[in-house]
Amino acid sequence: MRTLSEGGHTAAPSRLQLVEQAFRGLPGRYLGAPEGFDATYHVRLADVGHTWEVRLTSHGARVRKGVTNRRPDVTIGTDAGTWLRLRRGDLSGIEAFSQRTLYVRGDLDLAVAFEGFFRLPNGRDPLIHLHQVPVGRMRLSTLTMGEGPDVLLLHGLGATKASFFDTAAALSRRYRIHALDLPGFGSSSKPATAPYDARWFARCVLGAMDEMEIERAHLVGNSMGGRVAIETALTDPRRVSALGLLCPAVAFVKRDWHRLVRILRPEVGLLPHRFSRGMVERHFWSLFADPDLVDPSLADVATDEFRRIYGSPGARLAFLASARNLYLDDPYGEGGFYPRLAALEAPSLFVWSSHDRIIPPSFQRHVRRALPGVEHIVLDGCGHAPQIERPEQTNGLLLRFLAQVDALGGRRPAPSRARAAAA
Repeated sequence: MRTLSEGGHTAAPSRLQLVEQAFRGLPGRYLGAPEGFDATYHVRLADVGHTWEVRLTSHGARVRKGVTNRRPDVTIGTDAGTWLRLRRGDLSGIEAFSQRTLYVRGDLDLAVAFEGFFRLPNGRDPLIHLHQVPVGRMRLSTLTMGEGPDVLLLHGLGATKASFFDTAAALSRRYRIHALDLPGFGSSSKPATAPYDARWFARCVLGAMDEMEIERAHLVGNSMGGRVAIETALTDPRRVSALGLLCPAVAFVKRDWHRLVRILRPEVGLLPHRFSRGMVERHFWSLFADPDLVDPSLADVATDEFRRIYGSPGARLAFLASARNLYLDDPYGEGGFYPRLAALEAPSLFVWSSHDRIIPPSFQRHVRRALPGVEHIVLDGCGHAPQIERPEQTNGLLLRFLAQVDALGGRRPAPSRARAAAA
C-alpha cells in the first residue's frame, strides 16, 4: 500500500497504516477452529493508541478497530513494531513474551493459541503449535515450537507449561521444544481416579512421546517436573537422551509431618474452596531469592492462571494428590527413590539454588551417593524456579549441557571442578 504526498510523490505508509493492513489480512489467513470454538481477543498497541477486537469462531475470523461490549477472553498488549514482526513470522509470540515486549491477561492457553490460528506470509505454517495430545482417554495440552532434536519441558507442582516459556524461546533456536501441561494441571485432562504419582506421570510422558512419534528426547524438568523426568528415564532408559533437572523434587529424607500427611486425603480438594489472590501472589514471590529479578507482570499472569485452573475440582484433587505423593515418596528401603536412582543411565545435569526453601541444595548429597558421576551446579542467590528468576544463566547451562551430550552421542560428560562449583 502506497500513498501520495502533497507534491504528488509516493510516500511510504505510516506504521499505523501497516498495522491496519496487517489486521485486515487476518481473516484471509485464518486456518479455522474446532466446532463450537468462540474466543474474543483485544489487541492493544499502546504506541499507536488503538485497540483491535478479534473474534475467532469455527465459522471464521472477524476483526474490528475499537471494541464492543463483548468481554474479551484474552487481552494482548504490545507495540506496533512487535505486532508487525509477529504477523511476518520474524519472531514467535513466546519469544516476544520472553523479551517482555508482549504481555497477556486472561486465558493464557487461548493467548498462546492465537498465533497458531493464522498462516504466515507465503503460506508458511505458524511458528508455534498448541495442540491436545491424546494419551489414553486424556488430552495433554502441549506447546511445540522450533526445529531440531526433541526436548520435553516438564513444569513443577501447581505450575503449567507457561513456567517454561523463557526456556522454550531460548532452546527452540536449536531444538524442537514440547512444553507439556502434565495431566491434572493447566489445560490438560484432570482424571478423578488417577494416582498422580511419579510413575504414573512418567507413563503419561512416554505415552505423549509415542503419540507425537518422538523416539528419543532430552527432558528438562523443574521441581515436580524434574522428579517426573527422572522417573521417565528410569522407566524406559532408551527414550531419554539427557536430563536437565532444575531444583528437582527428589525424595525427602526427613519428613516430620509424615504421619499427618498420610492420614490426610486429597479428595478434600473436591470440596469447593479457593485461595485468595493475595495468598497466591505471596506464594509466587516466595519462590524467588531476589524478587527484583522477576518481571512483576509475571506475577499477574501466574496468579490469574493458578486461580482460574484451581477453580476446577479436578485441578484441586490433582494438586493435593501430587503434593502428598511427593512428600510421602520413600527415600530408602525396598523400592526407595535413592536406591532406584543409582540405576539412572541418562547423562544428567542437576541445577540447585542456594536460596531454595522447598528443595534446598543440601539434597544433592543424597543424589551424589547414588550417582557419583553426574554434574551438579548450585546457583548462588537463586530460588526454586531458576528458569524464571535466572533465565539467561539457566538456559545457558542447559544449552551447554545438551550440546555436550549431543556432541558425545549421548554419553555422559565428565564433570569438571568448575562445573561442580557454585555458579
